[in-house]
Amino acid sequence: MKSAKAKTVRKPVIKKGSQTNLKDPVGVYCRVRPLSFPDQECCVEVINSTTLQLHTPEGYRLNRNGDYKETQYSFKRVFGTHTTQKELFDVVANPLVDDLIHGKNGLLFTYGVTGSGKTYTMTGSPGSGGLLPRCLNMIFNSIGSFQAKRYVFKSNDRNSMEIQCEVDALLERQKREALPIPKTPSSKRQADPEFADMINVQEFCKAEEVDEDSVYGVFVSYIEIYNNYIYDLLEEVQFDPIKPKLPQSKTLREDKNHNMYVAGCTEVEVKSTEEAFEVFWRGQKKRRIANTHLNRESSRSHSVFSIKLVQAPLDADGDNVLQEKEQITISQLSLVDLAGSERTNRTKAEGNRLREAGNINQSLMTLRTCMEVLRENQTYGTNKMVPYRDSKLTHLFKNYFDGEGKVRMIVCVNPKAEDYEESLQVMRFAEVTQEVEVARPVDKVICGLTPGRRYRNLPRGGPVGDEPLVPEVILQSFPPLPPCKLLDINDEETLPKLADTLEKRHHLRQLMTEDLNKKCLAFKALLKEFDNSLSNKENYVQEKLNEKEKLISGQKLEIERLEKKNKTLEYKIEILEKTTTIYEEDKRNLQQELESQTQKLQRQFSDKRRLEARLQGMVTETSMKWQKECERRVAATQLEMQNKLWVKDEKLKQLKAIVTEPKPEKPERPSRERDREKIIPRSVSPSPLPNTPIPVRHRRSRSAGSRWVDHKPASNVQTETVMQPHVPHAITVSVANEKALAKCEKYMLTHQELASDGEIQTKVIKGDVYKTRGGGQSVQFTDIETLKQELPTGSRKRRSSTLAPAQPDGTESEWTDVETRCSVAVEMRAGSQLGPGYQHHAQPKRKKP
Repeated sequence: MKSAKAKTVRKPVIKKGSQTNLKDPVGVYCRVRPLSFPDQECCVEVINSTTLQLHTPEGYRLNRNGDYKETQYSFKRVFGTHTTQKELFDVVANPLVDDLIHGKNGLLFTYGVTGSGKTYTMTGSPGSGGLLPRCLNMIFNSIGSFQAKRYVFKSNDRNSMEIQCEVDALLERQKREALPIPKTPSSKRQADPEFADMINVQEFCKAEEVDEDSVYGVFVSYIEIYNNYIYDLLEEVQFDPIKPKLPQSKTLREDKNHNMYVAGCTEVEVKSTEEAFEVFWRGQKKRRIANTHLNRESSRSHSVFSIKLVQAPLDADGDNVLQEKEQITISQLSLVDLAGSERTNRTKAEGNRLREAGNINQSLMTLRTCMEVLRENQTYGTNKMVPYRDSKLTHLFKNYFDGEGKVRMIVCVNPKAEDYEESLQVMRFAEVTQEVEVARPVDKVICGLTPGRRYRNLPRGGPVGDEPLVPEVILQSFPPLPPCKLLDINDEETLPKLADTLEKRHHLRQLMTEDLNKKCLAFKALLKEFDNSLSNKENYVQEKLNEKEKLISGQKLEIERLEKKNKTLEYKIEILEKTTTIYEEDKRNLQQELESQTQKLQRQFSDKRRLEARLQGMVTETSMKWQKECERRVAATQLEMQNKLWVKDEKLKQLKAIVTEPKPEKPERPSRERDREKIIPRSVSPSPLPNTPIPVRHRRSRSAGSRWVDHKPASNVQTETVMQPHVPHAITVSVANEKALAKCEKYMLTHQELASDGEIQTKVIKGDVYKTRGGGQSVQFTDIETLKQELPTGSRKRRSSTLAPAQPDGTESEWTDVETRCSVAVEMRAGSQLGPGYQHHAQPKRKKP
């Protein structure tokens, strides 16, 4: 397509291999659909068979304050509103199908705005079949009688084919027929008018020069590219009404020949046009379409219907297929129905429709970018990277633009004025695409040297017979010999007839010999003349060869120069790629390190918060515990000081009595007996008055209403001391058990150990019993009491010997030491130090004589 504007003159660019691989521009055709209503404003006008004019509509000029412009665009062919599907097929798709049968690839896609007739052009409508059913019809019309049996060709899921022997193919046919696969009967297909009218093509079309010494197989596949994901429309998914399984997206891969293909795509072998179109129709029902403001059935995805033709030669007998993979020829024709570009302000799309429109426009923009980069590289000799990988659509058809087949594009235009802006963008894209050149595919050599079915039905005397044909013709031209048997001695007719026949045959032989000699002389003259002309031609050819060799030598020098330049550029590219890889690796490492540090900081922050909360709880608990402990110690200290004050008062009283008491003539030994000591409760302060008697009051235990578990191990030694703990209504056990703990609220453990002075020291460990969440019992220890037995004999003697030395007459001295005299009272701990519910009993000790 060429615009009326001035265009840049293309510079010839010499590339490696350009002397052998010719290039053809992408064939861009234009089809204008008729208006929906006769009174609509039109902005497109067909000038001739190759030129189209686009003019600014009146409404656009009023809204945009624009001038009236008329721009002409040239295409390879422009099809007007009255063009039939047959005319379009003969010009655009027929050459692609002919190339497919002869082993060449092809790509045909429709491009345009939503509602411009792309799907109608590709699929057609009832009564007017589109390009797809016509391509299938032409293929099966050409190879219908040369098709291989089903499952002779088998796909290996690596974008290639394998050949099975007749036995394996038969076994697989039986296996597939045994499977319970529901098939649609032909009567049902014929009953569907829409299906039947689309494949009912009245015009008969067939390819020329089909290789009859080969067999063919046709495989079809159907995929869609939706939101830049590839889905297989022919994939059979088991229906689950409870939890429906969503379709899985497919990936693109590269085969051993560096061709892109869809991995895991379903390829169905078909044997007729009806069967192939039935497969297409089954996938068409799964394709994503939606109702938009501009189109009632708008395609929301790009659909690709691929026809793969497999060709393999026959053996010498023409009965079986050669079992050599190298002889297989695979060609493919891809028919692409692109989704229409659209603007959201016109379609009023929201939600999923808006996201679908964005992905469609993005993939079409990537296709346009690839075309622009290709044109720039070919026009100015640059070597920019074509962004095929930015979209699944361009990545899939990358090989076609690299020279793997012909590329054809049909631009569909809606001439109504509302589509003026979109049509303008479509024309600009078509202008760019038409300037892109694609390498012409190389003809593939097909093994057809072995005579197969072409000469299979000829008579025995034909080219493959045992006897030559020319001697038989010569013998038939001679007169037949008469019977030579002599049955009667008087027979005079047989020998003369035989002699006459032999003379005629001899005469005919001489004539033929003379004719042969003449022909030999004429042939020798012709051969000599041919030798002379051949020598002249050889000289001419030699001169041409010399010229070609000079041209080739110059081209080789140019190729060497370009190869050196190419190597230099490849080396620079390699260095840049390595540098990019290093930078990317450093970037990934830094990102990973940053993420790890961020996670570490987050963990530290969370640990810090947990530690703060834990420490706060511990501080609160410890402060409460020490507060209680301080209160208990303060109360104990107060009581102890009160007891000491009372004892001091008693000592002072006794001292006063001793001092004021008159001395007797004979001192008597003071009595060593003690009165029972009165325990002062914590709540009552001792009275300092000497003559007031102190009443004996028993302290009530704080846990009088609680029941105790008295745990006394069997290894305890009975000390038989007066100071023994006594708890009423206690459960005495030798081993703590859950049954006893469940009945009580308090726990007491009696523990004995050996003190530093060799005496037995008894410890009473007390605690509270709590119920746990799991239904068990837990003991929390609250207090420890220590009971120790001491013998005062040694200490008293030592103290008396030091304080009161013996008299000279052998009698003991009078006890004048206040401390010794006041030691008759028993000093005990305060009542608050003893356990709850204890009763302490003290026996008076007698003085020694």
